[in-house]
Amino acid sequence: MAEMFSTLGTWNWLIFGFILMALELLAPGVFMFWLGLAALLVGLLSFVINPSWQAQLLMFAVFAVAAVPAWRYFARSEGSRSRSNPFLNKRTEALIGREFTLERPIVDGTGTVRIDDTIWRVAGPDAPAGSRVKVVQADGASLTVAVA
Repeated sequence: MAEMFSTLGTWNWLIFGFILMALELLAPGVFMFWLGLAALLVGLLSFVINPSWQAQLLMFAVFAVAAVPAWRYFARSEGSRSRSNPFLNKRTEALIGREFTLERPIVDGTGTVRIDDTIWRVAGPDAPAGSRVKVVQADGASLTVAVA
């Protein structure tokens, strides 16, 4: 077993790193990427300093363990980018506060408005067609409006 480790060299680490990254493409989960990156770093450092096989294994372990906080940092910063658009995938919440013209009158508390290419059901006080209404609440596919 020690003989196998003693033959570890620069090219072995580079090939191992590329194999791990290729496995990440086949089974995405972001885990193999960081191990592959650790193996590539060990391979690149082996070009420069030519460490013993024990030092190579130790470097791989340290880089692999250090990859976890790095992954969390990048994942967290990626999450903050999605917070820059809080209405993403929440179309109805983005409509709150906007004003629209009634397409059909609100009779007995129900009517419709056209928003872009979609007709939305609205609930609110009775109002004639053509009236301006303001969206005050969104619940699923139904909007609650008030006369603007």
